[in-house]
Amino acid sequence: MGLRDRLRTVFRLFALFTVMVAVALVSAITTIRLAIHGRQVTAPNLVDVPLENAERITSGMGLDLKIEDKIFNDKVPANHIVSQIPPRGTRVKMGQHIHVLVSLGPPRVTVPALVGDTVRAAQITAVQRGLTVGDVAAIHWPGSEADYVVAQDPPPAKTDVQSPAVNILVSLGGSPVAFMCPSFVGRPLDEARRTVEKAGFKIGQVIPVPIPQGGTAVNTILSQTPQAGSKIEPETVFTFQVAAPPQPMAPPEALPLSPPK
Repeated sequence: MGLRDRLRTVFRLFALFTVMVAVALVSAITTIRLAIHGRQVTAPNLVDVPLENAERITSGMGLDLKIEDKIFNDKVPANHIVSQIPPRGTRVKMGQHIHVLVSLGPPRVTVPALVGDTVRAAQITAVQRGLTVGDVAAIHWPGSEADYVVAQDPPPAKTDVQSPAVNILVSLGGSPVAFMCPSFVGRPLDEARRTVEKAGFKIGQVIPVPIPQGGTAVNTILSQTPQAGSKIEPETVFTFQVAAPPQPMAPPEALPLSPPK
């Protein structure tokens, strides 16, 4: 075989190899695309569809229907879908949630007055009127006993409501009494103890701090927690560091005598 024939054979083999590689790449890309997009479906239109039918449709497509809330609606019949996310026509993966709002039909309730009721009484009243208690927030409210409703949303007598939930604000009672912390630094511990306990507070730890002789008198307060000038409440517990005598130094240990050699 001549040189020209051998070169022609080499070029043919190279071209064949190139074609085979290209085919393999195209096949791999196609496989990846099918793997990515093959398990996707188009989100159906569920708006105005009865809830039972919507659950059947999504289940048959490998999707999960999740009810986010139920609201009053004048235009959509009760137990029908009001809105959905993602919207119809969106490409979604199988197993993904379709979030929906479900209609309760036109509002036929009047929001009752719950202010002044206990939380328990407010819950009972709301249920009797076809409503529920939604968010419950608590705050210190001057002039009100704890566990009583001091505000509500929506307000009483409102009829054009969307959600069946009434949010309430509950009192924690009046604001706790607060005091300005005095300074006890430099005062004897016994004097500070009498002052603190007479005011109704408690002393927790008393930490002795050794000081040199001739310095601050023993049991004099060196520092305190909480700091002077800070706000304290009846449950505050004080911690003091007090001057203590210096620790005596231990005598040096006698070295054992070595027996004579």
